[in-house]
Amino acid sequence: MTQIPSKSEILAWIADNPTQTSKRDIAKAFGVKGADRIDLKRVLKELEAEGHLEKRRKTYRDPDKLPPVSVLQVQAPNDQGDIFVRPLEWQGEGPEPRVLFVARQSDPALGTGDRILGRLTEVRDETHQYEARLIRKIGVNPVRILGVFRKHTEGGRIKPIDKGADKEWQVAEGATLAAKDGELVEAELAGPKTRLGLPRARIVERLGDPSAPKAVSLIAIHQHGIPDAFPDAVIAEADRAKPAGLSGREDLRPVPLITIDPADARDHDDACYAEPDDDPKNAGGHIVWVAIADVAHYVTPGSALDREARKRGNSTYFPDRVVPMLPDRLSGDLCSLHEGVPRACIAVRMQLNAAGEKIGHRFVRGLMQSAASLNYEEVQAAIDGAPNEKCGPLLDDVLKPLYAAYAAARKARAARQPLDLDLPERKIVLSDDGTVAAVSFRDRFDAHRLIEEFMILANVAAAEELTKLRRPLLFRVHEEPSPEKLDALREVAQASGFTLAKGQVLKTAHLNNLLDAALGTEFSELINISTLRSMTQAYYAPENFGHFGLALRSYAHFTSPIRRYADLIVHRALITGHGWGKDGLSPADIDMLEETATHISETERRSMAAERDTTDRYLASYLSERVGNEFTGRIAGIAKFGVFVKLDETGADGLVPIRELGNEYFHHDRDANTLMGSDTGLIIGMGQRVTVRLTEAVPVTGGLMLELLTLDGKTLPRGSSRGRGTGPRRRMTKAKTKAAKVKRKVARKRR
Repeated sequence: MTQIPSKSEILAWIADNPTQTSKRDIAKAFGVKGADRIDLKRVLKELEAEGHLEKRRKTYRDPDKLPPVSVLQVQAPNDQGDIFVRPLEWQGEGPEPRVLFVARQSDPALGTGDRILGRLTEVRDETHQYEARLIRKIGVNPVRILGVFRKHTEGGRIKPIDKGADKEWQVAEGATLAAKDGELVEAELAGPKTRLGLPRARIVERLGDPSAPKAVSLIAIHQHGIPDAFPDAVIAEADRAKPAGLSGREDLRPVPLITIDPADARDHDDACYAEPDDDPKNAGGHIVWVAIADVAHYVTPGSALDREARKRGNSTYFPDRVVPMLPDRLSGDLCSLHEGVPRACIAVRMQLNAAGEKIGHRFVRGLMQSAASLNYEEVQAAIDGAPNEKCGPLLDDVLKPLYAAYAAARKARAARQPLDLDLPERKIVLSDDGTVAAVSFRDRFDAHRLIEEFMILANVAAAEELTKLRRPLLFRVHEEPSPEKLDALREVAQASGFTLAKGQVLKTAHLNNLLDAALGTEFSELINISTLRSMTQAYYAPENFGHFGLALRSYAHFTSPIRRYADLIVHRALITGHGWGKDGLSPADIDMLEETATHISETERRSMAAERDTTDRYLASYLSERVGNEFTGRIAGIAKFGVFVKLDETGADGLVPIRELGNEYFHHDRDANTLMGSDTGLIIGMGQRVTVRLTEAVPVTGGLMLELLTLDGKTLPRGSSRGRGTGPRRRMTKAKTKAAKVKRKVARKRR
């Protein structure tokens, strides 16, 4: 017998899902079937009799009238302080009726954008046609879509741009916002979803030509809800900021700290310097300084800048623009460590022994002045014997000591054995008009690895320092892979001729052994990608659960407070812990630490998804002129609906639909991650080399469709349409039936 939901559970469901409140919707939500629906109907009638619910009879009504109970969205107060609400269930063809919200003293506070369930009363007034009373607040996230508008005689339709969305939305004539045919628009649900017909939408913003080059990142910004415009109060606060002076700071200006960044870097928030340690007790050791922009001096707890930075969580980077966490007055000026300009910083002086192990550290709040702003390429060229005019004077006293310290740190890294993935980073090169000029892979130099290693050391020092001071902070946590993901990686390794030992406590060294075994073979990229996919996603937490990938017990983010709110929290904790000022970690920061950790972990994932979608769209745009061409690649994913292929030339991912694999039935083995042909017995698995033909490239969605031509150098056998359900498929069905019987038998014995 199915458990009938309680009245409180039903009311909670209706509050969270105001457009799915029929008896059928409620029954489906709680899994109520068959005769149990009678008991559900009884509970609903009781709620109706008690006044908690109002049933809307299934009768026709005037389409230009609002239902007596409607979903409404709260608008900002007008000049007189009156609050109007928008009827989200308006289906009439004329203009939306105006609805005045009439509050009771007992009503909770409502904010702009909140959604409520309200009881409506029709009135005769010059300013509004309805008055609304609150039944309950139901949330602030109306269903929104981004798509291309197609105009028709009576309104039009919206085709969503999401890859997985194929259902169009209908727009009434009065809800088009005068959008033009083919224009990119943002729309929201207008009225409840229905089982029959297209869902209704109301256009809320016109975004222009979807094929315009600069629309690519704009689509991702809107689609993922990334805030890209700073409120006036935030800009005003940033504009009032003044450069910090030396008062209360250690003078680090004599230290020749330098910044090393990509040539196209938009900001410079970290600087470093190294020299031999002159302590006779540390023969062969090194002193490494890492200085980070003192963002906490300008972004103080509870300020408008702080609230906006927390809301954004992090900066988001696209090939043609950046959506910063902080306004440019800070991120591009006062908090950017420009060459030759005094800048406030929080720095750590680290002592390394000859083996590269950190044996001590000291944090200071200082004032620095960058000796030079360099890029990776010119630094590496200087070390390799070709210094330019900028690097030449710094070679002996600054650059060579940095590389000497890095050589020592590399020894400690090798002993620690962090996960050593080798995944090339894609670079999309745009022309002046915003179109894709080229797709390449970024070069990786020792200059990159040097900066990464010193930043890791500084992050470890910050976590250790705050733990020693017993100050609350946000740790960067990376937990070890789940047993299920490890089993999947083990399957891929075995299919490629390698082994990943089982039955032992997993260490990164075990995974590195697998990566080393695959190095130089045709399976190297596959093993690297599969290992990456087996990893859990890193996140922020007030508790320390260690960092598996870096093989570190304690790790925090300290080195990038311009673009990550987590680092700002760590800076504030250091300020409080050392008594450096009143702009440290506030009681409110501490109270919200867990909530902040969850929020910024989510904004980080949001930015990653937006950046990935943008890359997919740029690649689809780049390849759209090469439809019909053949490409080589490797199978990077298997699903029941098709095969994903990663193309060698660009690293783009495309889909071969299962219907294009031949006339036979293909069985998807989830455990082995393969597809098997029913007639030919053909097995398609991860990592196989393929030749494909590009059949479709859709820039607005980022989708690539492919046709599979060869598999491991052999032309695909096609099978026969008569063969569906015969041969290997029948054998597989028998095997699955036998396995199910064994499983049931084992289960009975266990009980």
